[in-house]
Amino acid sequence: MIGRLAIPLTLALLLSGCNDISMTQQRRYGTFSRAALFENRTEAQPLPEGAVAQGDIERQRQAQQRPPIDARLLARGRERYDIYCSPCHGLSGTGNGMIVQRGFPAPPSYHDSRLRAAPAEHFFHVITNGYGVMYSYAARVDPNDRWAIVAYIRALQESQGAKVADAPELRSRLP
Repeated sequence: MIGRLAIPLTLALLLSGCNDISMTQQRRYGTFSRAALFENRTEAQPLPEGAVAQGDIERQRQAQQRPPIDARLLARGRERYDIYCSPCHGLSGTGNGMIVQRGFPAPPSYHDSRLRAAPAEHFFHVITNGYGVMYSYAARVDPNDRWAIVAYIRALQESQGAKVADAPELRSRLP
């Protein structure tokens, strides 16, 4: 009895999935056609804020132009560094961030002689393209912010070898 019903039931289920429109010929809007679904009544919608178009000329220009280093840029660099870099590289740049303390491989310290001698462009390209287990931050960090992070990394590197005599205004505040 069950065997006799199995074939017609299976055939009925298979045929119920068919309709007049194939999956390869779906109903869709044509480019620049009218669309009642959207407020502006057109299929072509503006990009959401913060969307990055591939090959965006302005972003490429920003990537090639280093902004002048000032206190505002260093403050922005520190803020972005704390958000994006410190989980792995640590707040002081020694490579002992919270992620590393939880078992992730440690990145090299920014205070190694190899990285102290590296050009600023090296850090910018690593942030942009990734390196080793570090993935690219190009979609997450704007080019100007990448340069700000690079400036802050340089400040971290300088701070590790600084002497009180190099900063007379600090010497006056020491006991």
